[in-house]
Amino acid sequence: MSDAIAIPASPTGRQELHPALDRLQFPALIAGVVGAALLLLGLFVSPREQFFRSYLYAYMFWLGLPIGAGGLLMLQHLTGGAWGLAIRRLLEGATRMILPMAILFIPIALGVRHLYVWSGQGHDELHGKEHYLNVTGWLIRAAICFAVWIVGAFLLNHWSAAQDRTGHPSLIRRLQLLSGPGLAVYVLTVTFATVDWVMSIDPHWYSTIFPLIFIAGNALATLAMCILLLAVLSRRPPLSHLITRDHFQDLGNLLLAFTMLWAYMSFSQFLIMWSANIAEEVPFYTIRMDGFQKVVGLALVIFHFLVPFVLLLSRHTKRAVRRLATVAGIIIVLRLVDIFWIVIPMFQQAHQAPRHQNVLPHWLDFVAPIGIGGIFVFLFIMQLRRRPLVPLHDPRLGEVGH
Repeated sequence: MSDAIAIPASPTGRQELHPALDRLQFPALIAGVVGAALLLLGLFVSPREQFFRSYLYAYMFWLGLPIGAGGLLMLQHLTGGAWGLAIRRLLEGATRMILPMAILFIPIALGVRHLYVWSGQGHDELHGKEHYLNVTGWLIRAAICFAVWIVGAFLLNHWSAAQDRTGHPSLIRRLQLLSGPGLAVYVLTVTFATVDWVMSIDPHWYSTIFPLIFIAGNALATLAMCILLLAVLSRRPPLSHLITRDHFQDLGNLLLAFTMLWAYMSFSQFLIMWSANIAEEVPFYTIRMDGFQKVVGLALVIFHFLVPFVLLLSRHTKRAVRRLATVAGIIIVLRLVDIFWIVIPMFQQAHQAPRHQNVLPHWLDFVAPIGIGGIFVFLFIMQLRRRPLVPLHDPRLGEVGH
């Protein structure tokens, strides 16, 4: 079947995607450049701490897409199945965005002393955590995480490209052997990154399930992005010859599963902390239960969980491409809102702000996702052009077209 698949290409040799994505690429670059310019302006006209806070929350959202893609890609290599082959090239293209995201991490590394109160605190204030929470150790752990992610993405993409060229069956086994321990290392590194870059904003707060909420959220956002892209790309060859409503139903079932997993972990953290009523834990929720943050929290419960949950229970929603794509789009937007709700109030929490102090969004909170996101979308579409949208010579490809 793979020999009969035609990969449309332009006269310049670049792979053509869908006209909608072709038209999106350069406007995304323009949006990224304008957003970056406004971010740079905000660095000088706004408090420097606000610039780094807005940049951090936007960065954590966009980084979650390539990180989540790596986890889903390894999961697909281990489990097999048509659902993974349908979005495999999208996941591989997203993993190749880890290197650009590592470069975009530089402003966070430069602003570490503006972001984290522990960077300027003494030993007495940290209560024995100074051996872990120090700038040198923080930078070393960040470098290790990015090195592991980049190497893992390189191997996954390199062996997949070799399979396109040779079709050797040993490459499937090689990808499986990498994905088994790779998933364990993935969870470990994302845990360290989440603790270092988000949870340590308040060095006195802790949660054992907090990194898992981010892992589930990253996978949910990545899967929603793939469904949205697949709904567009499946209208034209080569995916139009392979993708059916059954594949969208499988992806819809996975989207429902990850929605429930994210909601279960988020509610578990809330239930355990609220019922335990420990002084080091409860401030995470008390500061988010007043004013604007309370409204955002209720919106997350309704539109991030209840609405997608109810809609995805229906088989008709999962088999109707436009409806499923609409649900996926809602989830992507609400993922950004959720990360804002988690990260931004954390700074007031770290400085022990009064509960009644309202945490409102700054104009940089709107500019930062556009600036980083425009660059991300431009480079991501460029990555998608580099390889065929179908994994050639994969013996499991027949499952997709069956």
